[in-house]
Amino acid sequence: MQNAAFRALGIQAVYVPLACAVEYVPPLIQALVRAGGGGNVTVPHKEAAARAVDVCRELAKVVGASNTFWGENGESVGDNTDVHGVLEALRQLEAPEAPWLIAGTGGGARAAAMAARERGVDVAVTSRDASRRQEFEQWMSSRGVALAAASECRVLINATPLGLKANDPLPIPDDIAPRAEVALDMVYGVDETAWIRAVRSRVRRAADGRAMLVAQGAAAFECWFPGKRAPVEVMRAAVNAALRS
Repeated sequence: MQNAAFRALGIQAVYVPLACAVEYVPPLIQALVRAGGGGNVTVPHKEAAARAVDVCRELAKVVGASNTFWGENGESVGDNTDVHGVLEALRQLEAPEAPWLIAGTGGGARAAAMAARERGVDVAVTSRDASRRQEFEQWMSSRGVALAAASECRVLINATPLGLKANDPLPIPDDIAPRAEVALDMVYGVDETAWIRAVRSRVRRAADGRAMLVAQGAAAFECWFPGKRAPVEVMRAAVNAALRS
């Protein structure tokens, strides 16, 4: 996706995956920034990245996770573009102004909760771990997100990794939010996820995580190259080609 964007705009850059143990996140970020680069951080290192950068933007501070970093004035800067990704994916799904049900309590769920705050909607949370759910609800409340009952929710968001493996259980049971109209799965892969295929029959619109992937990637691109517009259609085409069965 990013390499397709670089080629389209004639940018001399390359996007490559780098495996990294958590203790090496800070020196790796600093080394890349000092070399004039930037990058993204994926699970499970987003929280470590927020602590590792010299300047953590306000949204990343609130979420407690940074998925994008770059250099400015000799310092490493970190931000969170996942929130924008959630908002854009739900905009494309024409999500109603109604409560959301978020499955999960990790970094993706926090990004979704902050997206809900920006939209001004209430949130219900479901998790296999009751204590983590309660902690997450307290975290949301402390950041101005009001709690909703699952039965009121019309938007479903899977912010768990369930769906990455073929034998994973579905992240949100069918009976938990009977009024649901829209479903967004942050997980993506070749073809649609099992949950999206299952939930499509009872909601009006549903999508896997590729729209969110493209939107957060485009926002990251514009952090790395200020003044340049990300070639979103090129990026979307690259993602769809890569995930075509």
